Amino acid sequence: MTRHALVFGARGHIGRHVVGALGAAGVRVTAARRNEPLPPGDFTEIHHCAGAYRFGMTVEEARAGNVDTTRAVVELAARQPGLRRLVYVSGYRVSGLAEWDYRRLGAYEASKVEADAVFRARADELGVPWTIVNPASVIGPDSDQQLGLAANVKQLWDGSMKALPGNAFVPVVAAGHLAEFMALVPTDPSTERQAYWLLADDTPLLPDLLTLVGTHLGVRVPRLRVPLPLVRSLPAWITKADPETRSFLSTDRYPTASAREFAARHDLKVPDVRTLLCNWADNLVAGWIRSAS
Repeated sequence: MTRHALVFGARGHIGRHVVGALGAAGVRVTAARRNEPLPPGDFTEIHHCAGAYRFGMTVEEARAGNVDTTRAVVELAARQPGLRRLVYVSGYRVSGLAEWDYRRLGAYEASKVEADAVFRARADELGVPWTIVNPASVIGPDSDQQLGLAANVKQLWDGSMKALPGNAFVPVVAAGHLAEFMALVPTDPSTERQAYWLLADDTPLLPDLLTLVGTHLGVRVPRLRVPLPLVRSLPAWITKADPETRSFLSTDRYPTASAREFAARHDLKVPDVRTLLCNWADNLVAGWIRSAS
């Protein structure tokens, strides 16, 4: 059967890479457009890359952008007679959790936890064949996302970082690797009803990551390291970070074995993480220089 993919969030940080990987694999691609009716199509797969990714949202905004959107995509998928797979981009810290506390986690992270649970329950209820991918921070030489780690690199670049945060494990994954992985998923029957954590297990701990990037960029790297418990307790005016990001400063590790096995079975190469980080930082700095000129 000829593959025809419908992609939600096709212009977004992840979606545009997925569209490219699908096209390279010879897949016919239709991009869903916000506030426009879907064109008729015999979709064999749907890739749900859309969502609201920002901190400081209200609960209503976050649930509308993540939970309600995800439920609607699942229900649309159930109406596609030839659908072979619905692939959903969830998150490495939220997938499979049973509870979501909006007050404790913040609107963004809690809405992603809830959306993941809604996706699984509704897809199973409607008989939709699904796969979940849980990427870490998605980076690459052409990535322009300014949240998360990019904000830390910006502080290094402009000299506003006074100390390195403690030994948190904030993993990354290459945008191209993630997209190629997602393009392969619908071709493999063993991926149905599976969740895959995509991240580089050898990502340096956060202070070492920032030291690597700062040294590569030739900027001053603070020598002082602040323990994680203290970082989490500091007010935002000192850390210059949104309080919602504190939960991401964790030493947790994640179940990546199944994703690594899938990649090896399909001969999908994983980029060297240190080279990836340095190339990504170069691209960020080039963008900041262009914006300032």
